[in-house]
Amino acid sequence: MSLVIRNAEVDDLNGLSELMYEYIVGFYKKPRPDIEKLHQLILTLLKKKEGVQFVALQDGKLIGFATLYFTFSTMKADRYTVMNDLFVIESLRDTEVEAQLFLECQKYTKEHQYTHMSWITAADNKRAQRLFDKMGGIQGDWINYSII
Repeated sequence: MSLVIRNAEVDDLNGLSELMYEYIVGFYKKPRPDIEKLHQLILTLLKKKEGVQFVALQDGKLIGFATLYFTFSTMKADRYTVMNDLFVIESLRDTEVEAQLFLECQKYTKEHQYTHMSWITAADNKRAQRLFDKMGGIQGDWINYSII
């Protein structure tokens, strides 16, 4: 298996969109976002000002992606990254591909001098929690909320 982890590029737009739909609709069972909005998100991330995306390729085929968003911590008075997404196609879950995407996000965070990387996962996503535990992640003390 020839595995490559790299920054997303404009040529990845269509393949990355399909992976993101698999993630959003297939995995999380959420409504399918409009393709123009999805493309705009990817193109925004390609500029690396508000975030960045990484892709995993196996023998030249897109098989996964990870997204980091950039934000601030008032408590630390500094910037940090949020790993908002880490997704690998079904047949390659629980493989080194996930770990390599995670490590690329962690490497970017350190190299660009962010204070830390944070992320959340669904309470019932035990498989992802095993990965994050293996990677040295520590569950925080905060409870997450959202509102529409």
